[in-house]
Amino acid sequence: MKELMSNSTTNISQARKAVEQLKMEAYMDRMKVNLDFCQYFAFTPYFMVSKAAADLLAYCDAHIGEDPLIIPVPASENPFREKKLFCTIL
Repeated sequence: MKELMSNSTTNISQARKAVEQLKMEAYMDRMKVNLDFCQYFAFTPYFMVSKAAADLLAYCDAHIGEDPLIIPVPASENPFREKKLFCTIL
């Protein structure tokens, strides 16, 4: 009986050590992901807001002819035009 108690205590102790090891490995994996994330953003080029705004204005000016809000699409080509439905009342 004493041997079974000792054996089960040893098994519990080994299981606890295994759980602690798995927790540590999971923590290390999270730290690696965080490090990768930080390294990615450390080397990502950033632009000044004024340059980004100027680029956006230049793009809008270059594509003004393709904008359906400024130059409407002809009704015959508009896929979103209202369909005329006829209802009959009985």
